[in-house]
Amino acid sequence: MNDHVRDLTAVRDATERLLGAVAPMDNASLAGPSRLPGWTRGHLLAHLARNADALVNVLAGHPMYSSADARTNDIERDAHRDLDTQAKDVRESAERLWTAAQIPADWSRTVELRGGVRDTASRIPFRRLVEVELHHVDLDVGYELEDLSPTFVQQEILFLAERFRGLDGVPAVLIRQDDGRVVPTGSRGGTPLTVTGRQPDLLGWLAGRRDGSTLTVTGGPLPALPPL
Repeated sequence: MNDHVRDLTAVRDATERLLGAVAPMDNASLAGPSRLPGWTRGHLLAHLARNADALVNVLAGHPMYSSADARTNDIERDAHRDLDTQAKDVRESAERLWTAAQIPADWSRTVELRGGVRDTASRIPFRRLVEVELHHVDLDVGYELEDLSPTFVQQEILFLAERFRGLDGVPAVLIRQDDGRVVPTGSRGGTPLTVTGRQPDLLGWLAGRRDGSTLTVTGGPLPALPPL
């Protein structure tokens, strides 16, 4: 069940953790590679800032980005700034999103995101939390999937399982977590595979952050998932 108030608080806490991890860096480290192919750490921070502003647009009923090219160009434009400028932009854009989320509104309404994806407004704070937490891991500064809160990990596993449910090209899968919970995903037909493992490893596979080599699969090979 979505709780946008809880998730907004979690976003604020996660943003502070990320900024605390970034603070000791220097400009050379910022220009170094992240774990996302082709992106530096500067690209990640630029993306996080522009994503916050894009979600302000969504909450106001406007297009998330003016175009796909504008999104890409804005990230590239901002990726090479110095550390102080980047950190200030992440913080200030996060505050703009927080302020926009305090405006009284119908949180059950449907909003439109990038690529025509539609969701309830109440899930926007969690989507932002995913951006901040996973990109903190992507910065490659010592924050790992194992450092994420169990509550967030479980919520994100459910979210991604829902995203891949019924998707063409993904076979039926039962995700069996180390606490015994089972979550279905993939197509609805056929005999499902069972994928078992620790929650951080399952999240890593679902989110494209790990190759799934530590997971146990019965009924066939581990499915390749489409990129997020």
